[in-house]
Amino acid sequence: MAFFSSNTSDGNDTDYYEDPTFSLFDISVLVPVTIISILLFFFGLAGNVTIILIFKRYKEMQTTVNMYLSSMALSDSLIFLGVPSDLYRIWKYKPYIFGDFLCKFIFYLSETCTYCTILHVTTLSVERYFAICFPLRAKTTITKSRVKGVILLIWLLSSVTAFPILFLFGTEHRNGSLAEETTECTCLDRAARSGLLETMTWLSTLYFFLPVFCLVLLYGLICRKLWRTAHRLEGRQAATREKYHQQTVKMLAVVVLAFILCWLPLHVGRILFAQGNMVLYEVSQYFNLVSMLLFYLGASVNPILYNIMSQKYRVSSEGRLAS
Repeated sequence: MAFFSSNTSDGNDTDYYEDPTFSLFDISVLVPVTIISILLFFFGLAGNVTIILIFKRYKEMQTTVNMYLSSMALSDSLIFLGVPSDLYRIWKYKPYIFGDFLCKFIFYLSETCTYCTILHVTTLSVERYFAICFPLRAKTTITKSRVKGVILLIWLLSSVTAFPILFLFGTEHRNGSLAEETTECTCLDRAARSGLLETMTWLSTLYFFLPVFCLVLLYGLICRKLWRTAHRLEGRQAATREKYHQQTVKMLAVVVLAFILCWLPLHVGRILFAQGNMVLYEVSQYFNLVSMLLFYLGASVNPILYNIMSQKYRVSSEGRLAS
């Protein structure tokens, strides 16, 4: 979820509007952004729910890889619960009428699912690395029961590390007024002054860039292994196994690339937001708007990629629609 705010992190008011119900953006920007967001909401939610149902219904699809993908689809589905709140805030930043609990919860849920998706992508890539580079060891260590345990650990770790968000965001009255029309769902001044905003920005940045570094390293090692073994294949079974590995790696590599392209602006926007100065204020708001759309695009694009690159998924999807 992108961070929108009408104030900087040091508490200095930068509200250029006397009307407390102002929008941060012009109507010419709001309308297309809203249309795109609604389309992403419906297509992304439908696509990710379809993934979960397909992987649950068809036994041949219940592999360890698809267990990770199914859990990641659940995380991406929950991300879309933040769309209504984001749309409300870009149309009518003040007053925020949904209360302090919902303000905190939406930010917390979005942050948890963001970390969760990142960890799923990274863990799945580690699993593929062992399956391809150390097949004998992987066959005995990578089991469905262990994968379920890893997925549970991912959700638990994501929930715990996102917990400080509950203290960073909330409803707050601006300009010293207690009137309801000045209520905002925003980064709390006292939390920003305490250094919590900067801490969470660094945590979010590390959560993104460290996994990206690991992903680049892992896929480099995987590609080297596949290139070396491609010339030493013996028998049809070995060739079939390597072909399956190559197809899986190609699909996951595209998923990783889409993940990086769609989520990189989100983390850059957060860094701009945390700077909190007048020069970057207007730039950061529009940058956050673009990063919000890419963020939701990243949560909705995986079903499309699976359908394009996985013949088995296409067949299962068509079978479910036919039934």
